Amino acid sequence: MAQLLLFGRLAERAGWRERDQAIPLGATVASLRAELAATEPALKTEIASKAVRAAVNHTLVGEDHALSDGDEIAFMPPFSGG
Repeated sequence: MAQLLLFGRLAERAGWRERDQAIPLGATVASLRAELAATEPALKTEIASKAVRAAVNHTLVGEDHALSDGDEIAFMPPFSGG
């Protein structure tokens, strides 16, 4: 299992901020995005946005980054503020 985190409007839309997530063998950030879009209707459009960044174990990663059990995976929309 991995720890999946959503931030900002992603968490608001999904109705959760953190959950355990099964990670299948060979999973990547891109495949997890696709799974979330398919299983979380409230996230379907937003999670697919290239503006939403992914971090694995506190490091920003690309779409082809391989995922493993024990990872902390965070999806973060663009932040703004002053």
